[in-house]
Amino acid sequence: MGLGERLVLKIRHLERPGIAPLDLDLAEGECIAIGGPSGAGKSLLLRSIVDLDPNEGDVSLEGRARDAMPAPEWRHRIVYVPAEAGWWADRVASHFDDPALAAPLMVRLGLTADALDWQVARLSTGEKQRLAMVRAFLTAPRVMLLDEPTSGLDPEATAKVEALLHERRSEGVAMMLVTHDADQAARMASRHFQMAAGVLKAMGPGAGS
Repeated sequence: MGLGERLVLKIRHLERPGIAPLDLDLAEGECIAIGGPSGAGKSLLLRSIVDLDPNEGDVSLEGRARDAMPAPEWRHRIVYVPAEAGWWADRVASHFDDPALAAPLMVRLGLTADALDWQVARLSTGEKQRLAMVRAFLTAPRVMLLDEPTSGLDPEATAKVEALLHERRSEGVAMMLVTHDADQAARMASRHFQMAAGVLKAMGPGAGS
């Protein structure tokens, strides 16, 4: 982190099977990118931070320990967007507490507002990814953990997603972005990491947390 930046997410000695112990800090409005081969542990890392899988270590959000926060609140403030989001109802609208708030974001991401009336079964991979991003934005998180969020999108749709992510960063939302796209990492992130065999390593100038 640079001098004067406000620490949002603090990770100390986080580990689990498949991930070596690691320390990491994330500042307000910062985006870090994590690359590496499939199976390296990138998704396991995000799932561990949000506490979806058993793990050890100390994780805190703006000075408040993860262990001191109810799990639903933690996952509301630190939202995880997996590469393949879950869907629990037949209609798209059923996945939003307030569909009226979702509609403008859907349009900005290149979807039509009537997509709320669609059946989930008819959605393409790219449509599911964009709707998952809308769901994440609407939680008003402090941190977003993004696992290949645009892997199924064309360049135009990718640009729309990145534009909204940049807006959220300007509002102070911190982000961790797992991506295989080096160009996307360069566009989005101020620090870059590689993961291999569960070991996270900082890359480039100023390497480190």
